[in-house]
Amino acid sequence: MIERKFISEKMKEFSIQEHISENLHGVGHSKTKVVRTPLGEKIIVYVSRPGLIVGKKGANIKQLTKTLKKTFNLENPQIEISEVENPVLDAAIVAETIADSLERLGTAKFKAIGHKVMTDAMNAGALGIEILISGKIPSSRAKSWRFYQGYLKKCGDVALTGVRAAHSTAHLKTGAIGVKVKIMPPETQLPDKVTLLEEGEKQEEPKAEPAPKEEQKKAEEKPKRKRKKKEAKDAGKSEGTKAAE
Repeated sequence: MIERKFISEKMKEFSIQEHISENLHGVGHSKTKVVRTPLGEKIIVYVSRPGLIVGKKGANIKQLTKTLKKTFNLENPQIEISEVENPVLDAAIVAETIADSLERLGTAKFKAIGHKVMTDAMNAGALGIEILISGKIPSSRAKSWRFYQGYLKKCGDVALTGVRAAHSTAHLKTGAIGVKVKIMPPETQLPDKVTLLEEGEKQEEPKAEPAPKEEQKKAEEKPKRKRKKKEAKDAGKSEGTKAAE
């Protein structure tokens, strides 16, 4: 029963995320996070352009809250808008940008779009980027075009945890065109990265973590206890010498 409850909650969260991503098209939507609080469900939406999702006097937010409350039977949904700091390094936003550009400009300039997005990501500090555009571009037969630059992990744990991947679809008159984007951000820690030190240079030692307050108090009390014991011994010796006299 507990497993079924967890599965149903996760399916509900996934449905909410899919509903929001479908309705928030063209606002630079990155991801949606659902957090359960004592007051109700808190839905955090990460976008690159918060003004478009909020709307005039919060009209879009109010409408979205009503829709979520009615569709998914949420008691008190609270929507929070969070702005993405660097949208050029977000794979979902980059894929959506390419799809929107293809829908507006057509397939004639798909190479310029791909190279521009790739250059912007690398200038922002990305370690590597790969863009796959598949569909009827530019001929009547389906093809796949690959744009890549930098260093990108394809296998191992880093490929799962350190590489951001997303896909989007552009709907044109000739048919649907798929866009897949993979970006390795600059904060990714590579296990095979080796730093060479110059001659005479010492490697920085990791700083020791501060001890907890309880252990710190015990360490401070130890010398005080030793001092008290020593004073008690000295007092006992002095009393013994007086009694002997």
